[in-house]
Amino acid sequence: MEEKIYTQDWEAYNKAQQSEKLYLMKFLDELLDYIPFPETKKVGRKPVSIRDKIFYLTLQSYNIKSSRRCISDLEIAKKLGFIDKAPHFNTVLKCLKDTNLVSYFKHLITVSGLPLQQVESDFAVDSSGFSTSQFDRWFEARNQNKNTVRRFRKCHLTCGVKTNIITSVNITRGYAADSPQFKDLIEQTSKIYDLGEVSADKAYSSRANLNTVSQLGGIAYIPFKKHVTGKRRGQALLWGRMYRYYISHQEEFMQHYHKRSNSETVFHMLKTKFGKHLRSKDEIGQINEILAKCLCHNLCVLIQEAFELGIDINFKKCADIPIAHKC
Repeated sequence: MEEKIYTQDWEAYNKAQQSEKLYLMKFLDELLDYIPFPETKKVGRKPVSIRDKIFYLTLQSYNIKSSRRCISDLEIAKKLGFIDKAPHFNTVLKCLKDTNLVSYFKHLITVSGLPLQQVESDFAVDSSGFSTSQFDRWFEARNQNKNTVRRFRKCHLTCGVKTNIITSVNITRGYAADSPQFKDLIEQTSKIYDLGEVSADKAYSSRANLNTVSQLGGIAYIPFKKHVTGKRRGQALLWGRMYRYYISHQEEFMQHYHKRSNSETVFHMLKTKFGKHLRSKDEIGQINEILAKCLCHNLCVLIQEAFELGIDINFKKCADIPIAHKC
Protein backbone atom coordinates (compact mmCIF):
# COMPACT_ATOMS: atom_id res chain seq x y z
CA MET A 1 0.00 0.00 0.00
CA GLU A 2 1.44 3.34 -1.07
CA GLU A 3 2.01 5.94 1.61
CA LYS A 4 -0.11 9.06 1.20
CA ILE A 5 1.78 12.31 0.74
CA TYR A 6 0.05 15.47 1.92
CA THR A 7 1.26 18.63 0.18
CA GLN A 8 1.46 22.04 1.82
CA ASP A 9 1.03 25.39 0.09
CA TRP A 10 4.03 26.95 1.79
CA GLU A 11 3.65 30.35 0.17
CA ALA A 12 0.09 30.73 1.49
CA TYR A 13 1.08 29.24 4.83
CA ASN A 14 3.96 31.69 5.28
CA LYS A 15 1.79 34.71 4.41
CA ALA A 16 -0.93 33.60 6.84
CA GLN A 17 1.53 33.05 9.69
CA GLN A 18 3.31 36.37 9.21
CA SER A 19 0.11 38.42 9.46
CA GLU A 20 -1.93 36.12 11.73
CA LYS A 21 -2.27 38.38 14.78
CA LEU A 22 -3.48 41.37 12.74
CA TYR A 23 -6.02 39.26 10.87
CA LEU A 24 -7.14 37.60 14.10
CA MET A 25 -8.00 40.97 15.64
CA LYS A 26 -9.68 42.09 12.40
CA PHE A 27 -11.81 38.95 12.04
CA LEU A 28 -12.70 38.94 15.74
CA ASP A 29 -13.81 42.59 15.50
CA GLU A 30 -15.98 41.85 12.44
CA LEU A 31 -17.47 38.73 14.04
CA LEU A 32 -18.40 40.60 17.24
CA ASP A 33 -20.06 43.36 15.20
CA TYR A 34 -22.81 40.91 14.17
CA ILE A 35 -23.58 39.56 17.65
CA PRO A 36 -26.56 41.23 19.45
CA PHE A 37 -25.08 42.13 22.83
CA PRO A 38 -27.37 43.61 25.54
CA GLU A 39 -27.12 47.33 26.26
CA THR A 40 -25.12 48.31 29.35
CA LYS A 41 -26.62 50.47 32.10
CA LYS A 42 -26.38 54.24 31.67
CA VAL A 43 -26.34 55.26 35.36
CA GLY A 44 -23.01 55.43 37.20
CA ARG A 45 -19.65 54.27 35.94
CA LYS A 46 -19.89 52.64 32.53
CA PRO A 47 -19.13 48.90 32.89
CA VAL A 48 -16.94 46.97 30.46
CA SER A 49 -19.10 45.72 27.60
CA ILE A 50 -19.49 41.99 26.94
CA ARG A 51 -18.03 42.63 23.50
CA ASP A 52 -14.81 44.07 24.93
CA LYS A 53 -14.58 41.35 27.58
CA ILE A 54 -14.61 38.69 24.86
CA PHE A 55 -11.99 40.61 22.89
CA TYR A 56 -9.74 40.87 25.99
CA LEU A 57 -9.89 37.16 26.80
CA THR A 58 -9.50 35.99 23.19
CA LEU A 59 -6.42 38.12 22.59
CA GLN A 60 -4.93 37.03 25.92
CA SER A 61 -5.47 33.37 24.99
CA TYR A 62 -3.84 33.91 21.62
CA ASN A 63 -0.74 35.41 23.22
CA ILE A 64 -0.58 32.77 26.02
CA LYS A 65 0.45 35.51 28.42
CA SER A 66 -0.57 36.68 31.86
CA SER A 67 -3.14 39.46 32.20
CA ARG A 68 -0.32 41.92 32.92
CA ARG A 69 1.70 41.04 29.85
CA CYS A 70 -1.26 41.17 27.45
CA ILE A 71 -2.11 44.81 28.25
CA SER A 72 0.34 46.19 25.68
CA ASP A 73 -1.41 44.20 22.93
CA LEU A 74 -4.76 45.52 24.13
CA GLU A 75 -3.34 49.06 23.92
CA ILE A 76 -2.51 48.35 20.27
CA ALA A 77 -6.02 46.97 19.71
CA LYS A 78 -7.48 50.18 21.16
CA LYS A 79 -5.38 52.36 18.83
CA LEU A 80 -6.57 50.27 15.90
CA GLY A 81 -10.19 50.88 16.97
CA PHE A 82 -11.06 47.31 17.89
CA ILE A 83 -11.95 48.06 21.55
CA ASP A 84 -13.17 51.16 23.41
CA LYS A 85 -10.68 51.05 26.27
CA ALA A 86 -7.47 49.25 27.22
CA PRO A 87 -8.23 47.76 30.66
CA HIS A 88 -6.29 47.37 33.90
CA PHE A 89 -4.90 43.83 34.18
CA ASN A 90 -7.21 43.11 37.14
CA THR A 91 -10.17 43.85 34.86
CA VAL A 92 -9.04 41.08 32.51
CA LEU A 93 -8.92 38.66 35.45
CA LYS A 94 -12.43 39.67 36.53
CA CYS A 95 -13.73 39.12 33.00
CA LEU A 96 -12.76 35.45 33.25
CA LYS A 97 -15.30 34.94 36.04
CA ASP A 98 -18.23 36.40 34.10
CA THR A 99 -20.83 33.62 33.72
CA ASN A 100 -22.57 35.56 30.93
CA LEU A 101 -19.61 35.01 28.61
CA VAL A 102 -20.02 31.23 28.43
CA SER A 103 -23.06 31.24 26.14
CA TYR A 104 -21.59 34.01 23.98
CA PHE A 105 -18.28 32.18 23.57
CA LYS A 106 -20.08 28.98 22.58
CA HIS A 107 -22.20 30.86 20.08
CA LEU A 108 -19.17 32.62 18.59
CA ILE A 109 -17.31 29.32 18.21
CA THR A 110 -20.25 27.80 16.34
CA VAL A 111 -21.00 30.72 14.01
CA SER A 112 -17.33 31.56 13.33
CA GLY A 113 -17.31 28.59 10.95
CA LEU A 114 -20.00 30.08 8.69
CA PRO A 115 -17.47 31.03 5.95
CA LEU A 116 -16.61 27.30 5.71
CA GLN A 117 -20.24 26.20 5.55
CA GLN A 118 -19.89 24.89 1.98
CA VAL A 119 -16.50 23.26 2.63
CA GLU A 120 -17.35 21.02 5.60
CA SER A 121 -19.83 18.14 5.49
CA ASP A 122 -18.08 15.41 7.49
CA PHE A 123 -17.43 15.81 11.21
CA ALA A 124 -15.66 14.13 14.13
CA VAL A 125 -16.53 14.12 17.83
CA ASP A 126 -14.04 13.67 20.67
CA SER A 127 -12.95 15.00 24.07
CA SER A 128 -9.72 15.84 25.89
CA GLY A 129 -8.67 17.30 29.22
CA PHE A 130 -6.97 20.56 30.19
CA SER A 131 -4.99 20.55 33.42
CA THR A 132 -5.40 23.12 36.20
CA SER A 133 -3.30 24.21 39.18
CA GLN A 134 -5.73 22.52 41.60
CA PHE A 135 -5.53 19.02 43.06
CA ASP A 136 -8.15 16.47 44.12
CA ARG A 137 -7.77 13.73 46.72
CA TRP A 138 -8.91 10.32 45.67
CA PHE A 139 -8.84 6.84 47.20
CA GLU A 140 -7.31 4.04 45.21
CA ALA A 141 -9.09 0.85 46.23
CA ARG A 142 -6.39 -1.61 45.15
CA ASN A 143 -3.57 -0.58 47.50
CA GLN A 144 -5.47 1.51 50.03
CA ASN A 145 -3.21 4.51 49.41
CA LYS A 146 -4.28 8.12 49.05
CA ASN A 147 -2.86 9.80 45.99
CA THR A 148 -2.92 13.39 44.84
CA VAL A 149 -4.39 13.80 41.37
CA ARG A 150 -4.42 17.01 39.37
CA ARG A 151 -7.94 18.26 38.68
CA PHE A 152 -8.77 18.98 35.04
CA ARG A 153 -11.57 20.19 32.78
CA LYS A 154 -12.79 18.16 29.84
CA CYS A 155 -13.47 19.77 26.49
CA HIS A 156 -15.99 17.95 24.28
CA LEU A 157 -16.10 19.16 20.68
CA THR A 158 -17.19 18.51 17.13
CA CYS A 159 -14.88 19.54 14.30
CA GLY A 160 -14.89 19.54 10.51
CA VAL A 161 -12.49 16.92 9.10
CA LYS A 162 -11.23 19.02 6.16
CA THR A 163 -10.23 22.30 7.80
CA ASN A 164 -10.30 21.29 11.51
CA ILE A 165 -12.77 24.09 12.32
CA ILE A 166 -14.53 23.56 15.67
CA THR A 167 -18.29 23.51 15.07
CA SER A 168 -19.59 23.07 18.64
CA VAL A 169 -18.13 22.67 22.12
CA ASN A 170 -19.14 21.78 25.69
CA ILE A 171 -16.99 21.93 28.82
CA THR A 172 -17.50 19.56 31.75
CA ARG A 173 -15.64 18.31 34.80
CA GLY A 174 -12.79 15.96 34.06
CA TYR A 175 -14.60 12.74 34.94
CA ALA A 176 -17.83 13.43 33.01
CA ALA A 177 -18.88 10.75 30.52
CA ASP A 178 -18.48 11.44 26.80
CA SER A 179 -21.59 9.86 25.29
CA PRO A 180 -24.23 12.16 26.91
CA GLN A 181 -22.57 15.18 25.25
CA PHE A 182 -22.93 13.76 21.73
CA LYS A 183 -26.52 14.78 21.01
CA ASP A 184 -26.07 18.45 21.91
CA LEU A 185 -22.79 18.74 20.01
CA ILE A 186 -24.29 17.29 16.83
CA GLU A 187 -27.50 19.33 17.08
CA GLN A 188 -25.51 22.56 17.46
CA THR A 189 -23.38 21.62 14.46
CA SER A 190 -26.44 20.83 12.33
CA LYS A 191 -27.74 24.40 12.81
CA ILE A 192 -24.89 25.68 10.63
CA TYR A 193 -23.80 22.73 8.49
CA ASP A 194 -25.42 19.96 6.46
CA LEU A 195 -24.37 16.69 8.06
CA GLY A 196 -22.79 14.05 5.86
CA GLU A 197 -20.74 11.71 8.01
CA VAL A 198 -20.07 11.85 11.75
CA SER A 199 -17.28 9.71 13.21
CA ALA A 200 -16.52 9.05 16.88
CA ASP A 201 -14.85 6.37 19.00
CA LYS A 202 -16.49 3.54 20.97
CA ALA A 203 -17.19 5.78 23.95
CA TYR A 204 -20.06 7.29 21.92
CA SER A 205 -21.51 3.97 20.76
CA SER A 206 -25.24 3.89 21.50
CA ARG A 207 -28.54 3.48 19.70
CA ALA A 208 -29.58 7.01 20.67
CA ASN A 209 -26.45 8.58 19.18
CA LEU A 210 -26.82 6.71 15.88
CA ASN A 211 -30.45 7.82 15.65
CA THR A 212 -29.56 11.44 16.46
CA VAL A 213 -27.24 11.67 13.44
CA SER A 214 -29.69 9.82 11.19
CA GLN A 215 -32.59 12.11 12.11
CA LEU A 216 -30.43 15.11 11.17
CA GLY A 217 -29.65 13.66 7.75
CA GLY A 218 -26.21 12.14 8.37
CA ILE A 219 -24.56 8.76 8.88
CA ALA A 220 -22.68 7.96 12.09
CA TYR A 221 -19.57 5.79 11.87
CA ILE A 222 -19.02 4.67 15.46
CA PRO A 223 -17.35 1.27 16.12
CA PHE A 224 -19.30 -1.20 18.24
CA LYS A 225 -18.10 -2.29 21.66
CA LYS A 226 -17.21 -5.90 22.38
CA HIS A 227 -20.00 -8.30 23.30
CA VAL A 228 -22.76 -6.14 21.75
CA THR A 229 -25.17 -7.58 19.22
CA GLY A 230 -27.16 -6.16 16.35
CA LYS A 231 -30.40 -6.92 18.18
CA ARG A 232 -32.79 -4.03 17.86
CA ARG A 233 -34.78 -2.49 20.69
CA GLY A 234 -38.07 -0.81 19.91
CA GLN A 235 -37.77 1.10 16.64
CA ALA A 236 -33.94 1.15 16.60
CA LEU A 237 -33.60 -0.53 13.16
CA LEU A 238 -30.55 1.54 12.36
CA TRP A 239 -28.52 -0.14 15.09
CA GLY A 240 -28.90 -3.56 13.45
CA ARG A 241 -28.12 -2.28 9.97
CA MET A 242 -24.94 -0.49 11.05
CA TYR A 243 -23.85 -3.49 13.12
CA ARG A 244 -24.14 -5.82 10.12
CA TYR A 245 -22.26 -3.32 7.96
CA TYR A 246 -19.56 -3.05 10.62
CA ILE A 247 -19.13 -6.84 10.82
CA SER A 248 -19.36 -7.60 7.08
CA HIS A 249 -17.45 -4.60 5.66
CA GLN A 250 -15.12 -3.68 8.48
CA GLU A 251 -12.28 -2.34 6.31
CA GLU A 252 -14.66 -0.04 4.44
CA PHE A 253 -16.31 1.02 7.71
CA MET A 254 -12.96 1.87 9.28
CA GLN A 255 -12.00 4.09 6.34
CA HIS A 256 -14.96 6.30 7.24
CA TYR A 257 -14.31 5.97 10.97
CA HIS A 258 -10.67 7.05 10.78
CA LYS A 259 -11.73 10.57 9.84
CA ARG A 260 -12.11 10.80 13.61
CA SER A 261 -8.34 11.25 13.89
CA ASN A 262 -8.86 14.84 12.77
CA SER A 263 -10.37 15.59 16.18
CA GLU A 264 -7.09 14.50 17.77
CA THR A 265 -5.33 16.91 15.41
CA VAL A 266 -7.58 19.70 16.64
CA PHE A 267 -6.70 19.03 20.28
CA HIS A 268 -3.02 18.88 19.38
CA MET A 269 -3.33 22.25 17.64
CA LEU A 270 -5.21 23.74 20.59
CA LYS A 271 -2.78 22.58 23.25
CA THR A 272 0.41 23.20 21.27
CA LYS A 273 -0.49 26.70 20.16
CA PHE A 274 -2.58 28.01 23.05
CA GLY A 275 -1.44 25.88 25.98
CA LYS A 276 -2.78 22.78 27.74
CA HIS A 277 -2.73 24.31 31.22
CA LEU A 278 -5.43 26.58 32.69
CA ARG A 279 -4.36 29.54 34.84
CA SER A 280 -7.71 30.26 36.48
CA LYS A 281 -8.69 28.57 39.77
CA ASP A 282 -12.35 29.53 39.35
CA GLU A 283 -14.66 27.04 37.61
CA ILE A 284 -16.26 29.61 35.31
CA GLY A 285 -12.83 31.10 34.65
CA GLN A 286 -11.53 27.71 33.53
CA ILE A 287 -14.51 27.21 31.22
CA ASN A 288 -14.04 30.66 29.68
CA GLU A 289 -10.32 29.99 29.23
CA ILE A 290 -10.95 26.83 27.20
CA LEU A 291 -13.68 28.48 25.14
CA ALA A 292 -11.38 31.42 24.37
CA LYS A 293 -8.73 28.96 23.15
CA CYS A 294 -11.33 27.30 20.89
CA LEU A 295 -12.38 30.65 19.44
CA CYS A 296 -8.72 31.55 18.80
CA HIS A 297 -8.27 28.22 17.03
CA ASN A 298 -11.25 28.87 14.75
CA LEU A 299 -10.05 32.34 13.84
CA CYS A 300 -6.61 30.96 12.98
CA VAL A 301 -8.22 28.26 10.81
CA LEU A 302 -10.20 30.95 8.96
CA ILE A 303 -7.04 32.97 8.36
CA GLN A 304 -5.24 29.94 6.94
CA GLU A 305 -8.15 28.98 4.69
CA ALA A 306 -8.54 32.58 3.49
CA PHE A 307 -4.97 32.40 2.17
CA GLU A 308 -4.94 28.78 0.98
CA LEU A 309 -8.46 28.41 -0.46
CA GLY A 310 -9.16 32.09 -1.17
CA ILE A 311 -12.37 31.94 0.90
CA ASP A 312 -14.14 35.24 1.47
CA ILE A 313 -14.47 35.71 5.24
CA ASN A 314 -17.87 37.28 5.75
CA PHE A 315 -19.84 37.06 9.00
CA LYS A 316 -23.06 38.82 7.96
CA LYS A 317 -25.12 35.65 8.35
CA CYS A 318 -24.20 35.56 12.06
CA ALA A 319 -26.76 38.27 12.79
CA ASP A 320 -29.57 35.90 11.69
CA ILE A 321 -28.62 33.08 14.08
CA PRO A 322 -30.02 33.40 17.63
CA ILE A 323 -27.87 32.63 20.66
CA ALA A 324 -29.25 29.35 22.00
CA HIS A 325 -26.37 27.87 23.98
CA LYS A 326 -26.81 27.23 27.67
CA CYS A 327 -24.08 27.06 30.32
